[in-house]
Amino acid sequence: MGNNEIKKTIVLKGIGVSPGIASGNVYLYNCQDIQTPYYKLDTNTLATKEVKRFKKALKDSVQELSDIKEKTKNKEGIEPLFLDIHIMILKDRMFIRETVDNIQERRINAEWALKLTVSKYRDIFKKMEDEYLKERISDVEYVSERVLRNLSQKTCESVADIDEEVIIIARDLSPADTVQINAEKVLGFATDSGGKTSHTAIVARSMEIPAVVGLEKITGEVQSDDKIIVDGTTGLVIINPDPDILKRYEDKKKHYQLMEEDLIKNAGLPAITQDNHEIDISANIEFIEEIPSAVCHGTDRIGLYRTEFIYVNKEQLPTEEEHFANYRRVVSDPEIKWATIRTFDLGGDKFVSDPKLAAEMNPAMGLRAIRFCLQEVELFKVQLRAILRASAYGNTKILFPMISGVAEIREVKKILSEVKQGLVAEGFSVGDNTEIGIMIEVPSAVMMADRLAEEVDFFSIGTNDLIQYAMAIDRVNERVTYLYDPLHPAILRLLKHVVDAGHKAGITVAMCGEMAGDPAYSMILLGLGLDELSMTPLAIPRVKRIIRRSTLKESMELLDTVMTFSTVGEVETYVRNYMVEKFPEDFPIIEQ
Repeated sequence: MGNNEIKKTIVLKGIGVSPGIASGNVYLYNCQDIQTPYYKLDTNTLATKEVKRFKKALKDSVQELSDIKEKTKNKEGIEPLFLDIHIMILKDRMFIRETVDNIQERRINAEWALKLTVSKYRDIFKKMEDEYLKERISDVEYVSERVLRNLSQKTCESVADIDEEVIIIARDLSPADTVQINAEKVLGFATDSGGKTSHTAIVARSMEIPAVVGLEKITGEVQSDDKIIVDGTTGLVIINPDPDILKRYEDKKKHYQLMEEDLIKNAGLPAITQDNHEIDISANIEFIEEIPSAVCHGTDRIGLYRTEFIYVNKEQLPTEEEHFANYRRVVSDPEIKWATIRTFDLGGDKFVSDPKLAAEMNPAMGLRAIRFCLQEVELFKVQLRAILRASAYGNTKILFPMISGVAEIREVKKILSEVKQGLVAEGFSVGDNTEIGIMIEVPSAVMMADRLAEEVDFFSIGTNDLIQYAMAIDRVNERVTYLYDPLHPAILRLLKHVVDAGHKAGITVAMCGEMAGDPAYSMILLGLGLDELSMTPLAIPRVKRIIRRSTLKESMELLDTVMTFSTVGEVETYVRNYMVEKFPEDFPIIEQ
């Protein structure tokens, strides 16, 4: 059919990880998988040589990442913190020892020994419940792939060399690849694999490059120079769009850019409804480097600072000083009014760098979060000391995860009091008005909310876990994820019960789960009477605008209506239609 062949339009749905629309020509980034050879080593001498070869590949990989870090350190909006994480993995004693032991004891080549190590790590990470931590296995895989390349002495093309306006399509992009992208040239990217909380996704968002991941088969559907549209807002990718679709998306892109400019311009305005009801909007962050983005997107409060990163992939458990340095930087930031620091939501399975702790692999409902802290009290005290010391430098709130009853929070308060007295006795300053709160994410905590409210200064509802525990579903099991729905009538009743119990006791009730950052739910959450919504920084301007265009009265009426429905389908349909009709520019219908 020659050059006149009309290529079929293909629409794929993936995970939109960085909002915005990009259209252009495909650049197929083809970094071939390294084949992992397997062979036995006949003598100890060969095994010793193989260990040296492995260690040289490690050293070369560390050097490469250090070079990338140096080249990108002054890149606007980018703090390549993950490069430090990747270097830490390469230097991790457990990671090295496991591979060296495989070489020496099994008498096998370095490539295969490394493959076995990664496989063991994969089993450890698979058991983790937290999505962010689960996806840290990708970091182990990225660095291992780099080591394998150095072992095989095969190079890979660099995305830094792309100097034409294109959209990258790849099997996967490592964060080290992504951070080297020239955002002036690369308009967007789409990949077969990846997830929302991967470091690649985080980098794409900070660089404001539209991106869709988890498409599974896109590399097999495109050729270089195909026309393509990447919609990072809806997660749609359209290959070979016809002229009508292309025109519609060009219009959408212009509309989106104008909206974003308007949103950012007004992001600093308070979230006050038209009938004068104000709700606090704060940011969820994992890294200190995300604070500028939170401020730019319209908040001066941190509603959830996750501290798990401080522990994961470390050679040793973090010291009190390491904790303190992180927390002090957050609470003392001049742009931040106050910060809520959540104590670590980890179990023994998360401490992959500590063999003693990693030996016990616990499921989601096992020994994790506060349960783990109350068993490993000395480890818990290290973090509490650091948070209390940091509280002298700025307004600090402490949030305890996975509290299931009154006895637990009383035990926590007792330990906190002991730690505080110890610090004062040692001459340390601590904050005067440090509030303490608990995550409401376990059904038993919902039922005991009235009693728990008497023990703390605030609640923060973690909808991600609460929904899955209440509905008895595993969010990672694709066969039951359809049941994971924030608008289920049972979930709405649970949320209302918590808010009412908190307010009756005179404490504030926040929400820090993903539900808080979805503008489709903003009026429902307003109607529930929540005092604070904490979300990813990117969601803040849009949620604020919805709130400013709503009234508390209308939101309460909407909630009253949907509370009369019996099925999630009825609630969803009603709420979606209501929001589309009221805010058409914020809820465009996804075109297939």
